[in-house]
Amino acid sequence: MSLSFEQARAESQALPSKPDNATLLKLYALYKQGSQGDVTGERPGGFDFVGAAKYDAWAGLKGTPSLDAQASYVVLVEQLQQV
Repeated sequence: MSLSFEQARAESQALPSKPDNATLLKLYALYKQGSQGDVTGERPGGFDFVGAAKYDAWAGLKGTPSLDAQASYVVLVEQLQQV
């Protein structure tokens, strides 16, 4: 049985092992796209490397329908639970 988007969000906080940074960025971007839609605001600059990476990951999903992002997020969380 597949998780709901909100169940997957809760489950993502208790994964068996911490995902690598690229996977964490993908989770972040899919969650933001699924819950808020396209990225808004200015890209962080200066020495905010984490903020810029998060912004870029989310911006990479621009135009992706929220329901598609939610489904991809659920699939990714389910895969990470199997690891």
